[in-house]
Amino acid sequence: MQGNPQVIDYLKDLLRGELAARDQYFIHSRNYEDQGFGRLYERIDHEMQEETEHADALMRRILMLGGKPDMSPKAFTPGLTVEEMLRKDLDTEYEVRDALRKGAALCESVGDYVSRDILVSQLHDTEEDHAYWLEKQLGLIAKIGLPNYLQSQMGEGDSSTSAG
Repeated sequence: MQGNPQVIDYLKDLLRGELAARDQYFIHSRNYEDQGFGRLYERIDHEMQEETEHADALMRRILMLGGKPDMSPKAFTPGLTVEEMLRKDLDTEYEVRDALRKGAALCESVGDYVSRDILVSQLHDTEEDHAYWLEKQLGLIAKIGLPNYLQSQMGEGDSSTSAG
């Protein structure tokens, strides 16, 4: 199937963004694990896996439309502190959200409703899961202070029971 060249190019750019988000979550999750913040590790490792699933869906769609995926992640700079890592992850989610919205509009404008639906599904994950959780974490830091927040993230984690 030959897809719209604009859509294919946009999906390729989104793929590069998802790969960067995956890699950013990868390094951040391992930093949390190394520092003993098991709950943060579990949650961010889960986010890394979801970003991989998003990248996979985009790659499969690009291939189906006759394109060649670009597997070069966009450049990023990982955070150094817990608060900085959370903030960088949230900023990344906001960028992805905006790109997904634009991509969904492009797909709809050219009548590619399957690609649009893929992007809308990823937008749902981005807004209602990833960004929302990160906003809650930064809000908790503001409310209870960084030392208390960090203490709450120590030990073995289960992403469903971590703070927020």
